[in-house]
Amino acid sequence: MTEREIFERFPPVLRDFIYAQGWEHLREVQLAAADVIFNTNQHLLLTSTTASGKTEAAFLPILTTLFERPAASVAVLYIAPLKSLINDQFGRLEELLRDSDLPVTHWHGDVAASHKKKLLDTPRGILQITPESLESMLINRANDLPRLFYDLRFVVIDEVHTLTGSDRGNQIQCQLARLSRAIGREPRRVGLSATIGDPALAAAWLAGNSGTPTAVPTVPDKGVRWRLGLEHFFFANDDANQHDDRAPTAPERTYSLDAGYEYMYDCVRDKRALVFSNSREETEYLTATFRQIAASRREPDVFLIHHGNLSAAIREDAERKMKADEGQVVTCATVTMELGVDIGRLERVLQSDAPTSVSSFLQRLGRSGRRGAPPEMMMVFREEDPLPNTPLPQLLPWGLLRAIAIVQLYLEERFIEPPRMRTMPVSLLFHQTLSVLAASGELTAKALADRVLSLPPFSRITREDYRALLVFMVNHEFLEMTEEKGLIVGLLGERLLRSFQFYAVFKDSEDYTVRATNPDGSRAEEIGTITTPPPVGDRFALAGRVWEVEELDVQRKLVYVHAVAGKMEISWPGDYGEIHTKILKRMRQVLTEDTVYPYLKENAAKRLDVARHLAANTGLGTRSLICLGGSTWCLFPWLGTRSFRTLRRVLSHHAATLGVSGIEFEGCCYIKFHLAGEGEAFVRRLAEIAEGGIVADTLVGAAEHPLFDKFDPLLPAELLRRAYAQDRLCLPEVEDFIRTLAAEWQ
Repeated sequence: MTEREIFERFPPVLRDFIYAQGWEHLREVQLAAADVIFNTNQHLLLTSTTASGKTEAAFLPILTTLFERPAASVAVLYIAPLKSLINDQFGRLEELLRDSDLPVTHWHGDVAASHKKKLLDTPRGILQITPESLESMLINRANDLPRLFYDLRFVVIDEVHTLTGSDRGNQIQCQLARLSRAIGREPRRVGLSATIGDPALAAAWLAGNSGTPTAVPTVPDKGVRWRLGLEHFFFANDDANQHDDRAPTAPERTYSLDAGYEYMYDCVRDKRALVFSNSREETEYLTATFRQIAASRREPDVFLIHHGNLSAAIREDAERKMKADEGQVVTCATVTMELGVDIGRLERVLQSDAPTSVSSFLQRLGRSGRRGAPPEMMMVFREEDPLPNTPLPQLLPWGLLRAIAIVQLYLEERFIEPPRMRTMPVSLLFHQTLSVLAASGELTAKALADRVLSLPPFSRITREDYRALLVFMVNHEFLEMTEEKGLIVGLLGERLLRSFQFYAVFKDSEDYTVRATNPDGSRAEEIGTITTPPPVGDRFALAGRVWEVEELDVQRKLVYVHAVAGKMEISWPGDYGEIHTKILKRMRQVLTEDTVYPYLKENAAKRLDVARHLAANTGLGTRSLICLGGSTWCLFPWLGTRSFRTLRRVLSHHAATLGVSGIEFEGCCYIKFHLAGEGEAFVRRLAEIAEGGIVADTLVGAAEHPLFDKFDPLLPAELLRRAYAQDRLCLPEVEDFIRTLAAEWQ
C-alpha cells in the first residue's frame, strides 16, 4: 500500500490527530505496521529506535480496523511491564481517541476500583494492564473472561526486549495461551521494542503456540547520530572519611574531595535532564548529593527521584514535572525511567558508571534527543584512588572499559544482546500450577498436566519432572488430593493465593511502608517502602532525603518518620542483571588496540592510556593467567555472567586436581586464587579436564539448593539443581576459553 492509500484508510478522527501533530508524512515504521495489519493476518513485531513513533504505528491501523468493524467486548489488550509506562500510554491514547467514543481503561494496583468497575460493567475499547493484574483477572474472574474478552482482536505487548527469556515474559505467554483457551479465539499479537537483539527469537516468542507466524518488517537504519561523552575521576582513598552510619554526612565533607560529583552536577546544571544509576541505592545517594551541592551553592533544588520503592505519588509527580516541558528539572532514576515513557524534551542524559548492556545503553540514551534533536549522554566514572599496594586486577577501570565496549559494539556491529531462553522455568511452573488450579477448580493430575505443560514456556518440561513437582506440592500441602483422586489447592497454596504478591513472578520482599510526620504532628503522605526498618531514633535514606524513625508498627508494617538534614546510604536486595560475553571480549580488545575514541574526555582518555600501558607491561593483553606474586594467581577469562559463573564452578569442583585454593572473584571480571605449583601445570590439568568432558550437572553440589527466582524456596532441591545446570550455566564458552588458555601457554 502507498502512503496515500494508508492515510486515506484511516478514519477522520485519526487523520485529524495526524494533522494536529504537524506530521507532513507518515514514518516508515508506521507505514510498515499498517501494511502488515491491513494486508495480513500475521502477528507483528515492531522494532525501531526510541521515539520513532512505534506506539502510533501500532495503534493507528489497529484502531482503524475497530472503527471499520466495532468489537462487542474489550477489543485491544495492551500489556506493559511498568505502571509508569501504562500511565503514560493511557494519556497518549486518550488524546488519540479524544473525539471518538472508544474508551481507554488502565488497570493496575494504583488505579481506583471505580475506574475498573466501569470496564467490568461495560467491557469495551482498550484495556491497559500489567502482567500481575492480568494474572489476578485470570484467577479471580475466570468465569467472566468470555464476557470481557470474547471479541478481543489484538494484544499489544510493549517493551518486548525486557520480557523475552524472563519469568515475567514467560508468564505473559502463559496468560495469553490461557486467555485464548477461555475465549476460543487467537487475537493477533503486536510486540513493540526499540532494542531487539535477535528479531527471529523475539518473533517466535511473540507467536508462542498460537500457530500464526510473526511478521518483522525491516525499517531502514538511518545511521547513528549521538552527542556522547565519557569522563573519569578519582576520589580520595581516605580512611578518615569513614563515619557513623547514623550520622548524616556534612555537605562539605561528602563532595569537596570528590570532583566527580561536582562534574556530574555541572553536567545537568540549568538543563532538563535524566540521571541514571544502576541501582536504587546509588540513585538515592546521588539525589541527596546533588541536593547538598545545590544548597552549598545557594542554587534551587530542582532534583526529583524515581524508582520502584517510592510511592506512586512521588513517582507520578516526577513524571508530571518531566512532561511539563518548562523550567529546569533533573530526575535521578533507575530502570523505571529507562523504558518508553514519553517525558518530553530532555536536553541530556547523565549515566553514573556504565550500564550493564547495550540494550540498556540505547534505551537510556534514547530518553533524550526527542523533538528532532540528537540524543545526548554523558557517562561519568568515579574510581577510588589506588594505594601503592593495590593488586593488578583492581588497577583496571572496569566500568570505563565496559562502557567503551558497549558503545563500540553497537557502532561497529549494531550488536544488541539476544534474549536467553530458559528450558526449565520451574519457579513459574509452580506458580502457574497453582494459578491454573485456582481458576479451574478440581482437576485430575492428568488434566492439570495437560493444561499446564501445553503452555509455551513448559514445552521442554518432562512429564516425569512435572509428576515429581506435583507429588512434592501435595506432600507439602500446596495441593490436596480429594477422595475422588482429583487435585485442588491445598492449605499452604490457599495462603499464597490470598496475598496480592502471588500475582507477580518476580522477587518481592516484605517491605515496610514509610509515612512522614508533618511538623504539626499530623500524618503526611506515603514516602515509599524499605526492606528492613531501623530502630526508633535511627535514620535512613529514601526519596533522596534522610528520615529519622519516630514509631514502628511492626504488625501493620508501617514506619513513621520525620525529615532531617544530610544524606546517608541505603540498600535493597536484588541483582543488577547479566553481562554478555561479547561485551567482556570487546573490553579486552579496548585494552589491546590503539584506537582513539573521540567521545572520551581528557581524564577518561588518560585513564584508558594508563590501563593500556599496564596491560602491555603485565602481559594482560596476551595472557589470561597472570601471577600476582608468590602463589597468588589471577585469571582474566573475559566471559559473560553465565560463562564466568560456570568457570568458577569448574575451578571449585576440580580444586584438588588443579591445586587451587582461596578462590575470590569480582563480578565477571577476574578470578583470584592461590596455586600450589606452576601456572603451566595448572593450565595443562585444566585442559585435560575439558578434554574429558565437563558435565553441567556435576558442577552443582548434591546438597545445594540454588535459589534465584521467587518461588524457588518452595521447590524440591533436586529439580532446582537440574534447572540451575540447564539455565544458569554455559559450558561451550568455558570450553572455548580453556582451549584458548592452553594455546597461550604452548
